[in-house]
Amino acid sequence: MMLPIACSAVVLSGCESLNLAMGAANYDRVYDTYAQTDTTETSITNRRHADGRDAGLISAFFGLDDALPEGITDRVACEGAGGADGMPIIFSHEVDIATLEPGDLRITTQSGAVNPVTCLTLDPASDPGELRTALLAGFYGSAEDEPVSVDIVGNVLSLDGTVNFKGASVAVTPLEAGPTLVWAEIVPEMQWDLGGKATDFPWGGGSRCPVGTAQVVRVTWGGGVTKPGGDPADDTERKLYKVKTVTADGKPAEITPFALADLKDGDNNHLLCLDTTDAVTSVFFPAGYLTDPREDLNPDTTISLLP
Repeated sequence: MMLPIACSAVVLSGCESLNLAMGAANYDRVYDTYAQTDTTETSITNRRHADGRDAGLISAFFGLDDALPEGITDRVACEGAGGADGMPIIFSHEVDIATLEPGDLRITTQSGAVNPVTCLTLDPASDPGELRTALLAGFYGSAEDEPVSVDIVGNVLSLDGTVNFKGASVAVTPLEAGPTLVWAEIVPEMQWDLGGKATDFPWGGGSRCPVGTAQVVRVTWGGGVTKPGGDPADDTERKLYKVKTVTADGKPAEITPFALADLKDGDNNHLLCLDTTDAVTSVFFPAGYLTDPREDLNPDTTISLLP
C-alpha cells in the first residue's frame, strides 16, 4: 500500500500532499549535478541565440533560508540538500544539464561573501520546453546576509548547443519578496500533448491543455507558486489571468484562458490554454492570490511576450 506523504515541494512550490513513498524510491534523478568545478570543455563562446536574444539569466529568487524540506529533497531532487537554502535561477533559454554544475556559479552575498552551491537540479521544471529553471541548493546566504547576485563563471551551454552562458549575471530577488512573472512564450504545438494528465510520479509532468485548445502560452514565475497553504492553482486562478491580444484586424483585446494547465507537478510554470489564435502581447496576474514556499504573496505582475 502506498501512503501519502505531506511535503513542501522541494524546488519551488509550497506544501502539497503527494503519493511519493513508492515513486521516490524508484525515481531516476537525471537533472541533479554536484561538481564543484567547471568540467565542460567547449570551443563555443557565442553569446547570442538565433532568436537575437543574448544568452543570460533572467531571474534569481532567494526562496528559502535553511528550509528545503528534509527527506523528500534528498530523495528526488538533490542528495544532501534537506535543510539547505533554495534558490531557483532562470535562464533565457533552455540549458544542457550535462554542462551545468554548481561550480559554474558564483553567488555573492550583501557582505561580499561567496559561498558554494551544494548541488543543483532542473527538476521539477522538466516538461518539454521547461529546461530553463535550475534550483540551487546549499548554504549561500541568510536572512541577515542575503545573496545579492548570481554570476555564471563556467561554461554552460544551451540545450541546442549554440550559445554559452558564461559571463551572465543577475541580481537576486530578496527572501521577503513575493513571486512574479518573469517569462512568457508561445508554446510550440509539438509540445502541447493535449488532454495529457498530471502524474503523481515525482517529479512527473504536469497536466496538459484540453483537446480543442487553439493556442498555448507558457508563463514562468520567478519562484514556484501555489495557493496560500500549498494547494496547486485551479480554476479560481485561471479566471484571474488576463491575456492581452491583438486581433487579425489589429484591434487590442483582453481575454481569460479557458483552461489552466501544467498543474500538480510543483514547478514554476503554468500553461494558459486559449481558444483563439490571435497574437498574444502580454499576461497579467493580480496581487494576493499565489504564494512562494515561504507563503509570501505575489504582487500585481505583468509579463510581455516577444514579438
